Amino acid sequence: MRAAALERTSLEDFVLRNALLAAEAVIEKAERLRLDQEQTRFMLDLLEKPPKPNARLLAAARSLATQMTLPD
Repeated sequence: MRAAALERTSLEDFVLRNALLAAEAVIEKAERLRLDQEQTRFMLDLLEKPPKPNARLLAAARSLATQMTLPD
């Protein structure tokens, strides 16, 4: 109650605002991908020089293209 009073807001608004900030921080931490220097170099190398697609990837791409074709 004292913290809410210091911020000149109701206890309900204070608790809700801080709960939302905490929730956003939890979601951000869970969804952000963090790479160390070696992992970052590996990913950048893959982006610059991607490997040739293998048979499974080509089959998946064909399957997806077939599924996404809209009927006339």
